[in-house]
Amino acid sequence: MLDVLKAAVSVINRLHDILLLVVGKLGLRFNDKQLHFWVLGLIGIVLFVAVDVAFRRISKWSVSALSFIYTLTVLVVIALSMEIQQQITRRGALDFNDIIAGIWGFIVLLGLYVLVRIAIRVGSKLYQKVIDKRR
Repeated sequence: MLDVLKAAVSVINRLHDILLLVVGKLGLRFNDKQLHFWVLGLIGIVLFVAVDVAFRRISKWSVSALSFIYTLTVLVVIALSMEIQQQITRRGALDFNDIIAGIWGFIVLLGLYVLVRIAIRVGSKLYQKVIDKRR
């Protein structure tokens, strides 16, 4: 996991250096905060438009699908944060497999939740049929 993070940091650092070079060649005098403002602002708006389009399509199919995507995204951030915290505080190892195990825990428990919801829905319909027959 630490190797993955180091590789990601290396790529980001290279992109940062290239961006500084391009901005300098264009004669723009941005400081680091201004670059973050523009770069993250542009990434954010592109991501927002893409997510908005995708979620509008998905919402016609199922709001629960949106809930799943959002929850999964938040859990990945939480799991990654926990692993980084463990590395910083030396209270555990930075391990990608821990993140995967945590996500699998969510998926398995979500599967159980969905099965319970289906059972309740089917049971409710069967109960309603029994009640309707008695009338």
